[in-house]
Amino acid sequence: MPSINLNADLGEGYGPWHMGDDAAMLAIVASANIACGGHAGDPDVMRRTLRLAQQRGVSIGAHPSYPDLQGFGRRAMALSPTEVENQIAAQVGALAAIAALEAAHVTHVKPHGALNNLACVDRGVADTICRAVRAIDRGLILLAPAASQLVAAGRAAGLAVIEEIFADRAYLPDGQLVPRSRADAMIHGAAACLAHVRAMLDAGALIAVDGTRIPTPIGSICVHGDSPDAVEVARHLRQGLVTAGYDIVPLPALASHA
Repeated sequence: MPSINLNADLGEGYGPWHMGDDAAMLAIVASANIACGGHAGDPDVMRRTLRLAQQRGVSIGAHPSYPDLQGFGRRAMALSPTEVENQIAAQVGALAAIAALEAAHVTHVKPHGALNNLACVDRGVADTICRAVRAIDRGLILLAPAASQLVAAGRAAGLAVIEEIFADRAYLPDGQLVPRSRADAMIHGAAACLAHVRAMLDAGALIAVDGTRIPTPIGSICVHGDSPDAVEVARHLRQGLVTAGYDIVPLPALASHA
């Protein structure tokens, strides 16, 4: 039975503001990428999300971003390599400290939003992120977009890397995500998301909107927790993958057999 990871970006509320249904998602996914103050999240939100993840056996990851609460981390910022390192260290460190209060451990890092997008195409930025992650804890798993510069940088840094595809996002012919400004950026509906994922798993490749295929290993599938139908998509995806013969496992279990 082949193993696969299903993950979601969670803990993306702030103060009294809530986003998504984290409790429902944590009953479905095997790993959670928890916002740690850059684009969303605060100490209270982090701890609540961590506690739920811990209770449900979901592995915990840090989801650092540009320091851009107002723009939800989706706006590019002109930060120096040192500033990027500092943001990664501060945000991953914050989540790790909150996790300690729940006797939990952060086991992976997945950059968010514009920072993640830039690291996919800019090897210098990718190297900076990986240098920071390695300095924090060389045992941390890097969850990185498949066929990206971030994957290459992570491997060069000696990190355990798991390649990720998105269930609800479309791809360009160069392997990058279709910009959210385009009407065809999102895959809508649970059935369409499952078909999108199954096609890529069966092909062992990213499949772009024009049919271009980019061969790549695929270890993890992400459902964005802020989508209106995220819970329905995640549930249908998990059910479809299990029916297809996949074993849904947390990232540490997957990385240990990589």
